[in-house]
Amino acid sequence: MTNTAGSETGIIRVLWSLIAIYAIARVLQLFPVRIPMPVIVALHVLPPTVFALIHGAMFYRVRGILIFLAICFVIGNVSENLGIRTGFPFGRYYFTDLMGPKLFSVPILLGLAYLGMGYLSWTLARTILGGMRSPLAGFRVVTVPVVAGFIMVAWDFSMDPIWSTIEHAWIWMDGGAYFGVPASNFLGWYLTVYLMCQLFALHLRASATTPVRNAATLSPVFWYLPVIFYGISAAGNILLAIPSASPWVVADPTGALWRVRDITHTCALVSFLIMGGFAFLALARIASQNAEALSPGAREDRGKIN
Repeated sequence: MTNTAGSETGIIRVLWSLIAIYAIARVLQLFPVRIPMPVIVALHVLPPTVFALIHGAMFYRVRGILIFLAICFVIGNVSENLGIRTGFPFGRYYFTDLMGPKLFSVPILLGLAYLGMGYLSWTLARTILGGMRSPLAGFRVVTVPVVAGFIMVAWDFSMDPIWSTIEHAWIWMDGGAYFGVPASNFLGWYLTVYLMCQLFALHLRASATTPVRNAATLSPVFWYLPVIFYGISAAGNILLAIPSASPWVVADPTGALWRVRDITHTCALVSFLIMGGFAFLALARIASQNAEALSPGAREDRGKIN
């Protein structure tokens, strides 16, 4: 028992370290001239990806999280390559070289981003809907993917105009109403994320995957960490609203002009109200479950079972 607790403590420290690295990367985004943008992009993507692999392995076993990785990587890359070649489901766009090496037409780092942020969104959805500590079954096989899709699209909604219209990591060839981003992008994102999460939910139901050990023995901190990670992502977008020496206006490929301040302030507002709202709901649900677990009735029931 002591060895198990010590091992979990060490893993929790690693997860905290990954969150800290990611938080630093979000601050570094304020200084793109001093720090090469590819480095900043890598620090945005790799910490949540490694976090997902470690945290997911603790709950779904290594096999389970590797299946999640495979689903996200395949569906994400197929969807993005299809979008670039046909315009479906996102709209007409292409990636520049800002995000580094590509797999066909899609940056490898983007494929990994689907895993990291996809896992955080999936975990928040399970937390908000309750029953995180029990196998996925019943209506939650469908409702969790539906909610996870909304949570991850909120992340894309909060940062797509920054990375496309301002940073030019990808280019929307026909522009769009949302600061140069088309509405079809977010519908495409939702479809892609929903498919990823639905496939994983069906896998969990079919395999009846359970935690490595009784989930009730995991530290309460374990449940808070994904929510904190998602919340820091939202806070990082809010930081971008700080005035900087960036251009006053930017143009999308159609020639439409957008004020940089309007883009960053809107994305900050979306991050606070929507991403922050999801994070708050998840935190409230965890706190409620912890309170129920510590209630006299719950302790008495566990005593009867033991």
